[in-house]
Amino acid sequence: MHSPRHPDRFVDRHIGPDTRDVVEMLEVLGKGSLDALIDATVPAAIRLQRPLDLPPGRSEHGLLQDLQQIAAKNQVFRSYLGMGYSDTVTPAVIQRNILENPGWYTQYTPYQPEISQGRLEALLNYQTMVIDLTGLPVANASLLDESTAAAEAMSLVHAVKGGDAKAFFVASDCHPQTIEVVRTRAEPLGFRVVVGDPDTFDFKTQVFGALLQYPATDGRVRDLRAFIERVHQHGGLAVVAADFLALCLLTPPGELGADVAVGSSQRFGVPLGYGGPHAAYFACREEHVRYMPGRIIGVSQDAQGRPALRMALQTREQHIRREKATSNICTAQALLAIIAGMYAVYHGPRGLKAIAQHVHGLTSLLAAGLRKLGFKLRHPHFFDTLAVEAKADEIVAAAAAQRINLRRLDARTVGISLDETCSREDVESVLAVFGSGAVLDRLEAESALPPKLVRSSAYLTHPVFNTHHSETEMLRYMRLLESRDLSLTHSMIPLGSCTMKLNATAEMLPVTWPQFGRLHPFAPRSQAQGYTQIFDELSAMLREITGFDAVSLQPNAGAQGEYAGLLVIRRYHEARGQGHRNVCLIPQSAHGTNPASAAMAGFKIVVVKTDQNGNIDLADLEAKAKANAKDLAALMVTYPSTHGVFEEGIQRVCSIVHEHGGQVYMDGANMNAQVGLCRPGDFGADVCHLNLHKTFCIPHGGGGPGMGPICVGRHLAPYLPGHPVVRVGGEEAIGPIAAAPWGSASILLISWAYIRLMGGEGLTQATKVAILNANYIAKRLGPHFPVLYVGRNGTVAHECILDLRKVKRDASVEVEDVAKRLMDYGFHAPTTSFPVIGTLMVEPTESEAKAELDRFCEAMIAIREEIREIEQGKQPRERNVLKGAPHTAEVLTADSWDRPYSRQRAAFPLPWVRGKKFWPAVGRINAVLGDRQLICSCPPIEDYAA
Repeated sequence: MHSPRHPDRFVDRHIGPDTRDVVEMLEVLGKGSLDALIDATVPAAIRLQRPLDLPPGRSEHGLLQDLQQIAAKNQVFRSYLGMGYSDTVTPAVIQRNILENPGWYTQYTPYQPEISQGRLEALLNYQTMVIDLTGLPVANASLLDESTAAAEAMSLVHAVKGGDAKAFFVASDCHPQTIEVVRTRAEPLGFRVVVGDPDTFDFKTQVFGALLQYPATDGRVRDLRAFIERVHQHGGLAVVAADFLALCLLTPPGELGADVAVGSSQRFGVPLGYGGPHAAYFACREEHVRYMPGRIIGVSQDAQGRPALRMALQTREQHIRREKATSNICTAQALLAIIAGMYAVYHGPRGLKAIAQHVHGLTSLLAAGLRKLGFKLRHPHFFDTLAVEAKADEIVAAAAAQRINLRRLDARTVGISLDETCSREDVESVLAVFGSGAVLDRLEAESALPPKLVRSSAYLTHPVFNTHHSETEMLRYMRLLESRDLSLTHSMIPLGSCTMKLNATAEMLPVTWPQFGRLHPFAPRSQAQGYTQIFDELSAMLREITGFDAVSLQPNAGAQGEYAGLLVIRRYHEARGQGHRNVCLIPQSAHGTNPASAAMAGFKIVVVKTDQNGNIDLADLEAKAKANAKDLAALMVTYPSTHGVFEEGIQRVCSIVHEHGGQVYMDGANMNAQVGLCRPGDFGADVCHLNLHKTFCIPHGGGGPGMGPICVGRHLAPYLPGHPVVRVGGEEAIGPIAAAPWGSASILLISWAYIRLMGGEGLTQATKVAILNANYIAKRLGPHFPVLYVGRNGTVAHECILDLRKVKRDASVEVEDVAKRLMDYGFHAPTTSFPVIGTLMVEPTESEAKAELDRFCEAMIAIREEIREIEQGKQPRERNVLKGAPHTAEVLTADSWDRPYSRQRAAFPLPWVRGKKFWPAVGRINAVLGDRQLICSCPPIEDYAA
C-alpha cells in the first residue's frame, strides 16, 4: 500500500484548464496529445531531453509550514542603520486592503486608462505628495529605488545641459550605495564621477551637475543654498536626494534652488523587506519634464468632457524612442507608490508632521543622553540620525549583544538612525549600550534643526489629504478606487509579452510576515539566514531551469536585468583586452527596452532585419556580424521571438555571433514558453534575464514591482554585480545597479514559493498548457482576425499576433477602437500595436480555463461582426458602437440617446456580459489634450464636481 498523500495538488490550482478542457482544445487543434502539439511547436534540436532536476511539488499547507521554519532563521534586531532605509508602521487598513489585496496587486500598468482610474488617482495622489514635499512643480509616478533615481537624475541633467562637461559631482556624504550606483551608470556613458566635499569643492573641474544628500548619510543637516547657487553659476544643475519624512519639517529642495529632487518613499508605510520593493520619487522643474524618466500620471478629459486620468507624455517611453530614450525604465514601483501615497492620505499633513516631530524629538532626546554620558556628536544639526564619536567596533558589538544594530561609520564614529516605530524605551536601550547614568526624565530635548531650514511652506493641502483620517472613511476611499480598475480578480488580462498569470495567495502570504518584512537590507548576514536559504535555493532552481552556471538576484526590474547583463558582457570583453567591442546587434522586432538598455550600457546599436515570417534574417545577421566583427560585443535576442514563434534557427543565430567574437544576450520576457522544454544556456545564449513578475508569478502591481535577475555562463560569473555595503557578486564584479544587494528581496519569496509548489513536472506542464491556450485562441480567432506569424508547422508559441490592418482599411476601425470596445465586454485589451503597428498580441497564460478563453474569443468574434456591419454599410464609419466605446453607466442612463445603436447593444453585447459586467469609470480619454496641457498633481475638487 502506498503511503497516504494529500490529494490537493497546487498544480491543479495554478493551471486553469482541467483534463477535459485540454482534450477539447486539442480536438479543435487537430492534435492527438499535448506532447504532439509541443513537438510541432518547439524545435527538436533545442528540446531538453530529461525532466527538470527540481524538488517535487509541495502542497500549499506543507510549503507554508516549511517557510515558517525558514523565516524563524531570520533574526529581527532593532536596526538603527539608516542609509535610506527605516522601519515603519504600515497602517493595517492599508496592509489588508492594498498590499494584501489581489484587486490591487494583480492589476497591470494603466495603458488602458478607462479601466484604470482607481490606481491612476492613487498614483496622482502620490505625485501630488511628492510635488508638495519637494517644492518642485512636476513629479513622476515612481522609480525603482533611491540610488537608481539618483543615476536617472544624472542622465536627465546631462541631457538638459549637454555641452562639453563630462563630470558629475557627488557629495561624499551621500549614501554609499547611491555613490556606487551612480558610478556604475556613469562609466559606460563616458561620465566621470567626482566625489568630494561640497564645502571645499572648487569647481576647477567642469561639472554638468551635482548630487547632494539632505540630510547627509551621517545625519548632518546643512543649508545647501550657497553650493546650489555655485553649481548654477558654473553652468550645472543641482540634484538633491532628500529624506521624505524630514521634508515635513525641513525647507524643501525646490525652495533651496534644486533642479531635481530624488529619494525613497519607503518610510511612508512600506515594509523594509530586506531591501525592497520600495518606490523612489523623482521631481524636477517644469522645463525638464520631457527628459524625466518613468511614468507620469496626467489629468485629461473623457469623451463627455469629464476629468479623467491617463499616463501622460508616453512618447518619452523607451518602447517608442528605443535607443534615443533617456532611460530604459519600464517597470516602476506602482503598488509601493500607492501604499506611500495612501499613507499620506491616511495621516494627512498634521499626522505626517506629528510623526516627523516624534522621530526628531526622540533623536534629540537620544542626543542629550549621549552628551550627558560624555560622548561628542559630529554634527550639531540633525533630523533622525546621529554620528557619535566612540570606539565604533566596541559599541557596535555591545549593541549587537542587546539585539540592536548600529552603523559603523568609521573606526571612531557610530551612526544611529531612529524611525517612527521607536519609543522612549528604545532610546533608553540605545543609551544603555553607551553607558549608564542618562535618565530620560531629567533630560531636555531641544530641536536640532537649523532655524533657517525650518519649513514654513504648507504641504498636502488638497482635500484628498484632509478627509480620510478615520478607518471607515479610508476603507471606503480605497474600495471606491479599487472598484474602478479591472484586475485579474474580474477577468483574464491577455496582454502579449506580459504573462498575466495567477499570483497565488499562498505565494503572496509570506511577503508581509515580519520575519521577512522588518529586516534592514544592511543588517549583518548572520541575522538573515532564512533569506540566505531562499536566495541560495532560488538561484539553484533558476540555474537548473535556464541551463546557466551563476545568478545575480540584484536587478529589481526586467530592464535592469537587461542593463546588468550588458554591463557584464562589457566587462568580460574589457577583461580580455577587447574593451573596444561596442557594437550590439538588435533585431527589428526587439522589445523597446533592448535598444534603450544597450544605449545606456554604452553600445552602438546596429539593427538586424527580420524576414517576412517574422524571424531574424540570418543572411542579414551574418552580414552585419561579419561587417562588425572587430567591434562586435553582443546580440540581444528574445526567445521565443516577440512575434510569438520559436525560431528554428536560434542555434545558428547564436553561433554566428560567437564566431565573430560576440556574446548572446537573451531577453527572458518569453521564458514562460521555455520552462521545462528547452534552456537558453543549452542552445547558445551567454546571459539571460528573467522577468520574475511574468514567468515566476510576482504580481505586476499596477505597474511594478518586478524583478529581473540575470543568469550567466561560467565565463561571465566573475563579473556579476557587486555592492559596497554587503559583499555579493563575482570576484571581479561590476558596480551595483540597484540600491539593495538582492534588489527587492522580499518578493523573491513569491518566485521561490511558485517553483517549490509546482515542482519540475508542474512547471513543465504549465509551459505546455500556456502554449496550448495560445494555439487554441489563434485557431478560434484566426478566421476572423488573421494570425500574423506562425511557426514552421503552423503553430504559435505562448502568444499570438492578430492582424487588424485589413479592418482599418475596410471599415476605418483602429486597433484602439477594438481595445476600447473590449472593455464593454469586460476584458482588458491585448497588447496593442506591438511589435507590429495595427495588431493585437494575445497571451492567455496557463492559468486561464477554457471557459474564460471562450468568453474572450466570443467577445472578439462579436466585435468582428460589429466591424462587418460597418464594412457592409449597416453602421456608419464614425458614429458606431466601436467608436463610441467604452460606454459608461452615466452615458447609458442619460435621458437622451442619439446614437445609431441601442443602449442594450452598447452595454450588454452578449448574454453572459450582464452577469459579469464591469463598468468603465470614464469614457474614451482625450490623449492629445492631456499631453498638451500637462497637469500631474491633483486638480481642484471643483473640477470633479463639474
